[in-house]
Amino acid sequence: MRTILSFTALLFSVGLMQLANGALGPLDALSGIYFSFSSFQIGMLGSAHFMGFILGCVAAPKFLSLIGHVRAFAAFACIGAIGALLHTFTENAYFWMIFRIASGMSIAGAFTVVEAWLNAKVTNENRGKIFGAYRAIDLGGSMLSMLAIGILEPGNMISYNIIVLLFCFCLLPLTLTTSKPPTLEGFPSLRPIWAIKLSPLAACGIIVAGISSPVFRMLGPVFGNDIGLSNSQLGLFLFLSVLGGVIAQVPVGFISDRFDRRIVLILLSIFAFVVCFCFSLLEDPSLNILYILAFFFGMFTFPIFSVSSAHANDFVKGDDFINLASSHIFIYSLGAISSPFLGSLIMERFGSAALFSLIGIAHIILIIFGVIRMISRPTPDLKTPYSYIARTSFVLEKIIGRKQYKNEK
Repeated sequence: MRTILSFTALLFSVGLMQLANGALGPLDALSGIYFSFSSFQIGMLGSAHFMGFILGCVAAPKFLSLIGHVRAFAAFACIGAIGALLHTFTENAYFWMIFRIASGMSIAGAFTVVEAWLNAKVTNENRGKIFGAYRAIDLGGSMLSMLAIGILEPGNMISYNIIVLLFCFCLLPLTLTTSKPPTLEGFPSLRPIWAIKLSPLAACGIIVAGISSPVFRMLGPVFGNDIGLSNSQLGLFLFLSVLGGVIAQVPVGFISDRFDRRIVLILLSIFAFVVCFCFSLLEDPSLNILYILAFFFGMFTFPIFSVSSAHANDFVKGDDFINLASSHIFIYSLGAISSPFLGSLIMERFGSAALFSLIGIAHIILIIFGVIRMISRPTPDLKTPYSYIARTSFVLEKIIGRKQYKNEK
Protein backbone atom coordinates (compact mmCIF):
# COMPACT_ATOMS: atom_id res chain seq x y z
CA MET A 1 0.00 0.00 0.00
CA ARG A 2 2.81 2.40 0.86
CA THR A 3 4.41 1.72 -2.53
CA ILE A 4 1.15 2.59 -4.30
CA LEU A 5 0.85 5.83 -2.31
CA SER A 6 4.45 6.65 -3.14
CA PHE A 7 3.78 6.21 -6.87
CA THR A 8 0.59 8.28 -6.63
CA ALA A 9 2.43 11.15 -4.98
CA LEU A 10 5.20 11.02 -7.57
CA LEU A 11 2.81 10.96 -10.51
CA PHE A 12 0.67 13.77 -9.11
CA SER A 13 3.78 15.92 -8.69
CA VAL A 14 4.81 15.08 -12.26
CA GLY A 15 1.43 16.12 -13.63
CA LEU A 16 1.48 19.50 -11.87
CA MET A 17 5.08 20.14 -12.93
CA GLN A 18 4.30 19.30 -16.57
CA LEU A 19 1.22 21.50 -16.50
CA ALA A 20 3.22 24.48 -15.20
CA ASN A 21 6.18 24.01 -17.51
CA GLY A 22 4.09 23.22 -20.60
CA ALA A 23 2.02 26.38 -20.26
CA LEU A 24 5.01 28.65 -19.62
CA GLY A 25 6.55 28.38 -23.09
CA PRO A 26 3.50 29.38 -25.19
CA LEU A 27 2.55 32.00 -22.57
CA ASP A 28 6.01 33.52 -22.91
CA ALA A 29 5.61 33.61 -26.68
CA LEU A 30 2.23 35.36 -26.49
CA SER A 31 3.46 37.72 -23.76
CA GLY A 32 6.47 38.50 -25.93
CA ILE A 33 4.12 39.51 -28.73
CA TYR A 34 2.14 41.61 -26.25
CA PHE A 35 5.33 43.40 -25.13
CA SER A 36 6.50 43.83 -28.76
CA PHE A 37 9.42 41.39 -28.56
CA SER A 38 10.92 40.56 -31.93
CA SER A 39 10.56 37.05 -33.38
CA PHE A 40 14.28 36.59 -32.71
CA GLN A 41 13.84 37.43 -29.02
CA ILE A 42 10.87 35.08 -28.70
CA GLY A 43 12.83 32.31 -30.40
CA MET A 44 15.74 32.83 -28.03
CA LEU A 45 13.39 32.24 -25.10
CA GLY A 46 12.88 28.72 -26.43
CA SER A 47 16.60 28.19 -26.97
CA ALA A 48 17.34 29.42 -23.44
CA HIS A 49 14.88 26.90 -22.01
CA PHE A 50 16.81 23.98 -23.52
CA MET A 51 20.13 25.43 -22.42
CA GLY A 52 18.71 25.22 -18.91
CA PHE A 53 17.42 21.72 -19.68
CA ILE A 54 20.94 20.44 -20.29
CA LEU A 55 22.16 22.16 -17.12
CA GLY A 56 19.36 20.50 -15.14
CA CYS A 57 20.20 17.04 -16.46
CA VAL A 58 23.84 17.53 -15.48
CA ALA A 59 23.11 19.11 -12.08
CA ALA A 60 20.41 16.65 -10.93
CA PRO A 61 22.76 13.75 -10.01
CA LYS A 62 24.90 16.13 -7.95
CA PHE A 63 21.83 17.48 -6.15
CA LEU A 64 20.60 13.96 -5.46
CA SER A 65 23.91 12.78 -4.03
CA LEU A 66 24.19 15.84 -1.78
CA ILE A 67 20.66 16.36 -0.45
CA GLY A 68 18.52 13.36 -1.46
CA HIS A 69 15.40 12.91 -3.59
CA VAL A 70 12.80 15.03 -1.77
CA ARG A 71 15.02 18.04 -1.15
CA ALA A 72 16.43 17.90 -4.68
CA PHE A 73 12.93 17.88 -6.17
CA ALA A 74 11.92 20.78 -3.91
CA ALA A 75 15.00 22.73 -4.98
CA PHE A 76 14.29 22.27 -8.68
CA ALA A 77 10.59 23.13 -8.27
CA CYS A 78 11.60 26.31 -6.42
CA ILE A 79 13.98 27.22 -9.25
CA GLY A 80 11.07 26.89 -11.69
CA ALA A 81 8.75 28.96 -9.48
CA ILE A 82 11.36 31.70 -9.09
CA GLY A 83 12.00 31.78 -12.83
CA ALA A 84 8.28 32.13 -13.58
CA LEU A 85 7.74 34.77 -10.88
CA LEU A 86 10.64 36.92 -12.09
CA HIS A 87 8.80 37.39 -15.39
CA THR A 88 6.52 39.83 -13.58
CA PHE A 89 9.42 42.07 -12.46
CA THR A 90 10.56 43.22 -15.89
CA GLU A 91 9.53 43.36 -19.54
CA ASN A 92 13.09 42.98 -20.83
CA ALA A 93 13.40 40.06 -23.26
CA TYR A 94 17.02 39.35 -22.37
CA PHE A 95 16.24 39.01 -18.68
CA TRP A 96 13.42 36.67 -19.64
CA MET A 97 15.98 34.46 -21.41
CA ILE A 98 17.78 34.04 -18.09
CA PHE A 99 14.48 33.21 -16.42
CA ARG A 100 13.79 30.59 -19.10
CA ILE A 101 17.14 28.95 -18.35
CA ALA A 102 15.80 28.52 -14.81
CA SER A 103 12.60 26.90 -16.07
CA GLY A 104 14.52 24.49 -18.29
CA MET A 105 16.84 23.55 -15.45
CA SER A 106 13.83 23.06 -13.19
CA ILE A 107 11.91 20.67 -15.43
CA ALA A 108 14.95 18.54 -16.32
CA GLY A 109 16.15 18.33 -12.73
CA ALA A 110 12.73 17.57 -11.26
CA PHE A 111 11.99 14.84 -13.80
CA THR A 112 15.41 13.29 -13.24
CA VAL A 113 14.66 13.08 -9.52
CA VAL A 114 11.19 11.59 -10.07
CA GLU A 115 12.38 9.08 -12.65
CA ALA A 116 15.30 8.03 -10.44
CA TRP A 117 12.77 7.43 -7.63
CA LEU A 118 10.40 5.50 -9.88
CA ASN A 119 13.21 3.39 -11.27
CA ALA A 120 14.28 2.33 -7.78
CA LYS A 121 10.70 1.32 -6.90
CA VAL A 122 9.58 -0.53 -10.04
CA THR A 123 9.78 -4.30 -10.33
CA ASN A 124 9.34 -6.62 -13.31
CA GLU A 125 5.76 -7.24 -12.11
CA ASN A 126 4.64 -3.59 -12.00
CA ARG A 127 7.02 -2.01 -14.55
CA GLY A 128 4.48 -1.89 -17.39
CA LYS A 129 1.72 -0.40 -15.25
CA ILE A 130 3.97 2.23 -13.70
CA PHE A 131 5.49 3.25 -17.02
CA GLY A 132 2.02 3.40 -18.61
CA ALA A 133 0.69 5.60 -15.79
CA TYR A 134 3.76 7.82 -15.99
CA ARG A 135 3.36 8.20 -19.75
CA ALA A 136 -0.35 9.03 -19.38
CA ILE A 137 0.34 11.70 -16.73
CA ASP A 138 3.15 13.21 -18.79
CA LEU A 139 1.06 13.43 -21.96
CA GLY A 140 -2.08 14.51 -20.11
CA GLY A 141 -0.27 17.35 -18.39
CA SER A 142 1.26 18.43 -21.69
CA MET A 143 -2.12 18.52 -23.45
CA LEU A 144 -3.87 20.38 -20.64
CA SER A 145 -1.08 22.96 -20.59
CA MET A 146 -1.81 23.76 -24.24
CA LEU A 147 -5.50 24.35 -23.49
CA ALA A 148 -4.50 26.58 -20.57
CA ILE A 149 -3.21 29.12 -23.10
CA GLY A 150 -6.82 29.98 -23.86
CA ILE A 151 -7.32 30.98 -20.21
CA LEU A 152 -4.03 32.64 -19.25
CA GLU A 153 -3.90 36.26 -20.37
CA PRO A 154 -0.56 37.21 -22.00
CA GLY A 155 1.51 39.87 -20.25
CA ASN A 156 -0.61 39.60 -17.13
CA MET A 157 0.92 39.16 -13.66
CA ILE A 158 -1.92 36.88 -12.58
CA SER A 159 -1.17 34.43 -15.40
CA TYR A 160 2.42 34.02 -14.24
CA ASN A 161 1.31 33.80 -10.63
CA ILE A 162 -0.94 30.87 -11.57
CA ILE A 163 2.06 29.08 -13.05
CA VAL A 164 4.06 29.85 -9.91
CA LEU A 165 1.26 28.32 -7.84
CA LEU A 166 1.39 25.16 -9.96
CA PHE A 167 5.13 24.89 -9.35
CA CYS A 168 4.46 25.29 -5.62
CA PHE A 169 1.57 22.80 -5.57
CA CYS A 170 3.73 20.14 -7.23
CA LEU A 171 5.87 20.20 -4.07
CA LEU A 172 3.06 19.07 -1.79
CA PRO A 173 2.42 15.45 -2.89
CA LEU A 174 6.08 14.47 -2.87
CA THR A 175 7.20 16.36 0.22
CA LEU A 176 4.22 15.15 2.28
CA THR A 177 4.55 11.48 1.39
CA THR A 178 5.62 9.23 4.27
CA SER A 179 7.21 6.74 1.89
CA LYS A 180 10.94 6.38 2.40
CA PRO A 181 13.02 7.62 -0.56
CA PRO A 182 15.07 4.92 -2.31
CA THR A 183 18.81 4.58 -2.05
CA LEU A 184 20.71 6.47 -4.72
CA GLU A 185 21.83 4.45 -7.74
CA GLY A 186 24.45 5.23 -10.35
CA PHE A 187 23.61 7.54 -13.24
CA PRO A 188 24.30 6.93 -16.92
CA SER A 189 27.30 8.41 -18.65
CA LEU A 190 26.99 10.98 -21.43
CA ARG A 191 28.55 9.69 -24.68
CA PRO A 192 27.05 11.57 -27.65
CA ILE A 193 29.91 10.80 -30.09
CA TRP A 194 29.56 7.08 -29.38
CA ALA A 195 25.78 7.36 -29.90
CA ILE A 196 26.25 9.08 -33.26
CA LYS A 197 28.74 6.44 -34.43
CA LEU A 198 26.47 3.63 -33.23
CA SER A 199 23.58 4.83 -35.39
CA PRO A 200 24.08 7.99 -37.47
CA LEU A 201 20.50 7.81 -38.76
CA ALA A 202 19.04 7.64 -35.24
CA ALA A 203 21.13 10.67 -34.24
CA CYS A 204 19.92 12.55 -37.33
CA GLY A 205 16.31 11.62 -36.55
CA ILE A 206 16.64 12.80 -32.97
CA ILE A 207 18.10 16.14 -34.08
CA VAL A 208 15.20 16.54 -36.53
CA ALA A 209 12.79 15.76 -33.68
CA GLY A 210 14.56 18.44 -31.64
CA ILE A 211 14.11 20.86 -34.50
CA SER A 212 10.42 20.06 -35.10
CA SER A 213 8.53 20.03 -31.80
CA PRO A 214 10.25 22.74 -29.70
CA VAL A 215 10.22 25.35 -32.45
CA PHE A 216 6.55 24.59 -33.17
CA ARG A 217 5.57 25.07 -29.53
CA MET A 218 7.62 28.24 -29.07
CA LEU A 219 7.13 30.00 -32.41
CA GLY A 220 3.81 28.41 -33.35
CA PRO A 221 2.04 31.07 -31.23
CA VAL A 222 3.79 33.78 -33.28
CA PHE A 223 2.53 32.13 -36.47
CA GLY A 224 -0.97 31.83 -34.99
CA ASN A 225 -0.99 35.46 -33.91
CA ASP A 226 0.07 36.61 -37.37
CA ILE A 227 -2.82 34.79 -39.05
CA GLY A 228 -5.32 36.15 -36.52
CA LEU A 229 -5.96 33.27 -34.10
CA SER A 230 -7.38 34.16 -30.70
CA ASN A 231 -5.71 32.77 -27.58
CA SER A 232 -8.35 30.08 -27.16
CA GLN A 233 -8.04 29.09 -30.83
CA LEU A 234 -4.27 29.00 -30.50
CA GLY A 235 -4.55 26.81 -27.41
CA LEU A 236 -6.69 24.33 -29.33
CA PHE A 237 -4.25 24.53 -32.26
CA LEU A 238 -1.35 23.50 -30.00
CA PHE A 239 -3.47 20.94 -28.14
CA LEU A 240 -4.38 19.16 -31.37
CA SER A 241 -0.72 18.88 -32.34
CA VAL A 242 0.02 17.07 -29.06
CA LEU A 243 -3.12 14.95 -29.43
CA GLY A 244 -2.02 13.86 -32.89
CA GLY A 245 1.33 12.81 -31.48
CA VAL A 246 -0.34 10.83 -28.70
CA ILE A 247 -2.71 8.99 -31.02
CA ALA A 248 0.13 8.12 -33.41
CA GLN A 249 2.15 6.26 -30.79
CA VAL A 250 0.23 2.96 -30.95
CA PRO A 251 0.02 2.50 -34.75
CA VAL A 252 3.55 3.81 -35.31
CA GLY A 253 4.86 1.49 -32.61
CA PHE A 254 3.02 -1.47 -34.14
CA ILE A 255 4.47 -0.75 -37.59
CA SER A 256 7.92 0.04 -36.24
CA ASP A 257 8.17 -3.32 -34.48
CA ARG A 258 7.30 -5.24 -37.65
CA PHE A 259 9.08 -3.39 -40.45
CA ASP A 260 12.44 -1.76 -41.05
CA ARG A 261 12.49 1.31 -38.82
CA ARG A 262 14.44 3.26 -41.41
CA ILE A 263 11.46 2.97 -43.75
CA VAL A 264 9.17 4.12 -40.93
CA LEU A 265 11.38 7.17 -40.30
CA ILE A 266 11.47 8.01 -44.01
CA LEU A 267 7.68 7.73 -44.33
CA LEU A 268 7.08 9.85 -41.21
CA SER A 269 9.38 12.55 -42.60
CA ILE A 270 7.72 12.44 -46.03
CA PHE A 271 4.31 13.02 -44.46
CA ALA A 272 5.74 15.67 -42.11
CA PHE A 273 7.24 17.49 -45.10
CA VAL A 274 3.88 17.44 -46.88
CA VAL A 275 2.18 18.95 -43.82
CA CYS A 276 4.88 21.64 -43.54
CA PHE A 277 4.53 22.39 -47.25
CA CYS A 278 0.78 22.86 -46.80
CA PHE A 279 1.39 25.18 -43.84
CA SER A 280 3.85 27.29 -45.84
CA LEU A 281 1.29 27.82 -48.63
CA LEU A 282 -1.51 29.05 -46.36
CA GLU A 283 -2.57 32.65 -46.89
CA ASP A 284 -6.07 32.92 -45.43
CA PRO A 285 -6.78 29.46 -44.02
CA SER A 286 -9.97 28.34 -42.35
CA LEU A 287 -9.83 27.23 -38.73
CA ASN A 288 -10.72 23.65 -39.63
CA ILE A 289 -7.82 23.38 -42.07
CA LEU A 290 -5.42 24.79 -39.47
CA TYR A 291 -6.64 22.36 -36.84
CA ILE A 292 -6.36 19.38 -39.20
CA LEU A 293 -2.82 20.36 -40.23
CA ALA A 294 -1.79 20.83 -36.58
CA PHE A 295 -3.16 17.38 -35.75
CA PHE A 296 -1.25 15.74 -38.59
CA PHE A 297 1.89 17.73 -37.77
CA GLY A 298 1.94 16.16 -34.32
CA MET A 299 1.04 12.75 -35.70
CA PHE A 300 4.02 12.64 -38.05
CA THR A 301 6.68 14.55 -36.09
CA PHE A 302 6.22 13.51 -32.45
CA PRO A 303 6.94 9.74 -32.93
CA ILE A 304 10.25 10.42 -34.73
CA PHE A 305 12.23 10.61 -31.48
CA SER A 306 10.91 7.28 -30.22
CA VAL A 307 11.38 5.50 -33.57
CA SER A 308 14.92 6.87 -33.84
CA SER A 309 15.70 5.76 -30.30
CA ALA A 310 14.30 2.28 -30.95
CA HIS A 311 16.37 2.03 -34.15
CA ALA A 312 19.57 2.90 -32.26
CA ASN A 313 18.70 0.41 -29.51
CA ASP A 314 18.63 -2.35 -32.13
CA PHE A 315 22.43 -2.00 -32.37
CA VAL A 316 23.14 -1.88 -28.63
CA LYS A 317 25.03 -4.70 -26.97
CA GLY A 318 25.08 -5.45 -23.25
CA ASP A 319 23.67 -2.87 -20.82
CA ASP A 320 24.32 0.27 -22.84
CA PHE A 321 20.62 1.11 -23.35
CA ILE A 322 20.71 3.65 -20.52
CA ASN A 323 23.92 5.35 -21.65
CA LEU A 324 22.45 5.57 -25.15
CA ALA A 325 19.23 7.15 -23.84
CA SER A 326 21.15 9.83 -21.94
CA SER A 327 23.19 10.64 -25.04
CA HIS A 328 20.02 10.89 -27.12
CA ILE A 329 18.52 13.40 -24.70
CA PHE A 330 21.66 15.51 -25.07
CA ILE A 331 21.55 15.28 -28.89
CA TYR A 332 17.85 16.19 -28.87
CA SER A 333 18.61 19.24 -26.72
CA LEU A 334 21.17 20.46 -29.25
CA GLY A 335 18.48 20.48 -31.94
CA ALA A 336 16.00 22.08 -29.56
CA ILE A 337 18.45 24.87 -28.68
CA SER A 338 19.25 25.72 -32.28
CA SER A 339 15.79 25.45 -33.86
CA PRO A 340 14.01 28.38 -32.12
CA PHE A 341 17.05 30.56 -32.83
CA LEU A 342 17.15 29.62 -36.52
CA GLY A 343 13.37 29.67 -36.84
CA SER A 344 13.11 33.19 -35.44
CA LEU A 345 15.72 34.50 -37.89
CA ILE A 346 13.90 32.93 -40.82
CA MET A 347 10.53 34.27 -39.67
CA GLU A 348 11.89 37.81 -39.36
CA ARG A 349 13.33 37.63 -42.86
CA PHE A 350 10.62 35.74 -44.76
CA GLY A 351 7.47 35.87 -42.61
CA SER A 352 5.93 33.58 -40.01
CA ALA A 353 4.90 30.84 -42.47
CA ALA A 354 8.59 30.34 -43.31
CA LEU A 355 8.89 28.58 -39.94
CA PHE A 356 7.49 25.47 -41.62
CA SER A 357 10.03 25.73 -44.42
CA LEU A 358 12.78 25.25 -41.82
CA ILE A 359 11.04 22.20 -40.36
CA GLY A 360 10.33 20.84 -43.85
CA ILE A 361 13.98 21.17 -44.92
CA ALA A 362 15.05 19.26 -41.81
CA HIS A 363 12.75 16.40 -42.79
CA ILE A 364 14.04 16.38 -46.37
CA ILE A 365 17.54 15.90 -44.96
CA LEU A 366 16.29 13.01 -42.82
CA ILE A 367 14.60 11.41 -45.85
CA ILE A 368 17.78 11.60 -47.95
CA PHE A 369 20.01 10.38 -45.14
CA GLY A 370 17.61 7.54 -44.38
CA VAL A 371 17.83 6.29 -47.96
CA ILE A 372 21.64 6.50 -47.86
CA ARG A 373 21.78 4.49 -44.63
CA MET A 374 19.45 1.82 -46.04
CA ILE A 375 21.85 1.36 -48.93
CA SER A 376 24.96 1.23 -46.75
CA ARG A 377 23.76 -0.93 -43.84
CA PRO A 378 21.57 -4.06 -43.57
CA THR A 379 18.63 -4.41 -41.23
CA PRO A 380 19.79 -5.51 -37.73
CA ASP A 381 19.03 -9.07 -36.62
CA LEU A 382 17.85 -7.99 -33.16
CA LYS A 383 15.14 -5.46 -32.39
CA THR A 384 13.89 -3.75 -29.25
CA PRO A 385 10.16 -3.14 -28.68
CA TYR A 386 9.01 0.37 -29.53
CA SER A 387 8.07 2.59 -26.57
CA TYR A 388 6.98 6.18 -26.44
CA ILE A 389 9.87 8.09 -24.83
CA ALA A 390 9.28 11.45 -23.19
CA ARG A 391 12.24 13.83 -23.45
CA THR A 392 12.42 14.37 -19.72
CA SER A 393 15.65 13.07 -18.20
CA PHE A 394 18.56 10.66 -18.55
CA VAL A 395 16.91 8.06 -16.29
CA LEU A 396 13.73 7.06 -18.14
CA GLU A 397 15.33 4.20 -20.06
CA LYS A 398 15.91 2.37 -16.76
CA ILE A 399 12.18 2.36 -16.07
CA ILE A 400 11.33 0.99 -19.51
CA GLY A 401 13.64 -2.01 -19.09
CA ARG A 402 14.66 -2.75 -22.67
CA LYS A 403 14.90 -6.31 -24.00
CA GLN A 404 15.81 -7.28 -27.54
CA TYR A 405 14.07 -9.91 -29.64
CA LYS A 406 14.92 -11.69 -32.87
CA ASN A 407 14.01 -9.77 -36.01
CA GLU A 408 12.05 -12.00 -38.36
CA LYS A 409 12.89 -11.13 -41.96
